[in-house]
Amino acid sequence: MRLCSIASGSSGNCIYVGSDQTHLLVDTGISKKKIDAGLKELDIKGDELKGILITHEHSDHIQGLGVFSRKYEIPIYATPGTIAGIRSYGPLGKMPEGLLNPIHTDESFTLGDITIDPFRISHDANEPSGYRMNCGGKSVAVATDLGIYDEYTVEKLQNLDAVLLEANHDIHMLEVGSYPYYLKRRVMGDKGHLSNELSGRLLCDILHDNLKHIVLGHLSKENNYAKLAYETVKLEVTLGDNDYRGEDLDMAVANRDMISEIITV
Repeated sequence: MRLCSIASGSSGNCIYVGSDQTHLLVDTGISKKKIDAGLKELDIKGDELKGILITHEHSDHIQGLGVFSRKYEIPIYATPGTIAGIRSYGPLGKMPEGLLNPIHTDESFTLGDITIDPFRISHDANEPSGYRMNCGGKSVAVATDLGIYDEYTVEKLQNLDAVLLEANHDIHMLEVGSYPYYLKRRVMGDKGHLSNELSGRLLCDILHDNLKHIVLGHLSKENNYAKLAYETVKLEVTLGDNDYRGEDLDMAVANRDMISEIITV
C-alpha cells in the first residue's frame, strides 16, 4: 500500500492512498489543477481512480470535488450526513447523477483490493468520518479534524503500518493569535481540531513496533508551523508512558501545498 499527501492544511486537503491495482483519494479540498498535478507526480491519471472518500463537507475538504467529479466521474463515498452537506454546498455546482454513494461508520466496504473501515470523528460537521484502509495485510489511516479522541478512536487506529494524523495547532499560538474569541473556542473545542500536544498523546496510544510511518497533517496556517508540530509531538512521545522515544520515529510533516514523500508499506 502507498500513502501520500497531495495537500494537507487548514486551506485544503487531498490525500492519496492506493495499491498496485486500486487508487483512491481521501478528500478533494484543493483545485482540480492541483489534484491533477499531484496525481501526475504519482504517475496516476484522474480517470484511473477507483473512488473518492470524503471525510466531511467543510470547504477545505471538498472545494475541488465539483469540477473534479464532473471531469472524471469517479464514484464518491461519504456518510449520509456528509452527502447532504455536499449537496447543499452551493459553490460545488451540480454534481453528476449517481456518483454520491452513502457509506456508514463502522461498516466496512471494499473498493478493488482495498477494504475501507470508516470511523466516527468528533468535528462540527454533519456526520464526519476518518478512514482506515487495509490491503494485503497492511493498514493505513487518515485521521484529521478530530477535536478530541477517545477509546473508540484509539481502537480504530490500532496495528497500523502508517498514519496521517492531525496536529492542527499550538495551543499558545492559538490563544495569543488574531483569531476572534468564538473561533478560538471552536478550534479548541471538542468538535474542533487536535492540538500538537493531543496529537502526540494519541500517537502514544497507537504506537507499536510495526507503525513505521507517521505523517502529521492538517496544520493551521496561522496557529502552527511544521517544526513546532514535529518537535511537540516528538516530545509527547518521549515523555509519554510508552517504550518509545520521539527521535526514534519515522515522522514527517505534510506540506500545505506540495506533494509529500510517497510512503510504501
